[in-house]
Amino acid sequence: MLSTRIRRLICVSMAAVLAACGSAPVGPGFYRVERGDTVSKIARANRTSVQNITRWNGLSNADSIEVGQVLRVAPPAGTATAAAAPSRSAPAPSRDAAPDTPPARAPAVSLIWPADGSVIRGFDGKTSKGIDIANVPGTKIVAAAGGTVVYAGNGLRGYGNMLIVKHDSEYLTAYAHNRALLVKEGQTVAQGQEIAEMGDTDSNRVMLHFELRYLGRSTDPSRYLPPR
Repeated sequence: MLSTRIRRLICVSMAAVLAACGSAPVGPGFYRVERGDTVSKIARANRTSVQNITRWNGLSNADSIEVGQVLRVAPPAGTATAAAAPSRSAPAPSRDAAPDTPPARAPAVSLIWPADGSVIRGFDGKTSKGIDIANVPGTKIVAAAGGTVVYAGNGLRGYGNMLIVKHDSEYLTAYAHNRALLVKEGQTVAQGQEIAEMGDTDSNRVMLHFELRYLGRSTDPSRYLPPR
């Protein structure tokens, strides 16, 4: 038991945990970003251009891709570019594997606020991968949506006592800096169920750092939360 915990503390990283939670196979014409990848490298491997990758995926910055993010690497079927593109630009699907093509728009996920308090920091996708909610120590933290706890611990530097809840094959939420964790890995939780108490572990103030990930990519949680 101890050796398992030690291995986790040594090997786990935030990117690896979050990417692993959305690591289902991707369909033909798509690619899941791995550690060390760049848009230029992905474009070369798929015999296309950086401009195409940027345009097909609506990237405002070609340097902003993240581990676990799913990118389109071949033109959409039926386009003029698709007709001219060589068939080898994307690997052929396995006969037994069903395509796992991301939708054109991310489907809405029904979230509730994970804690009462003031939002003291918003999402920018770079230095802030989520939102920070401040309140007093011990403030109740609840699951923003139902799902399964896939991580409960303090082995991720900078996040303190942290929970990650996987909601389906596409979405997960993360809850950091907790004073106490009230659920365990593998446990199923319902939306609104208390899962932690707000604290200041690995933080200079009492707050909840709350993240939402879609297909491994950080997404602004405030877009999915109801108005207060």
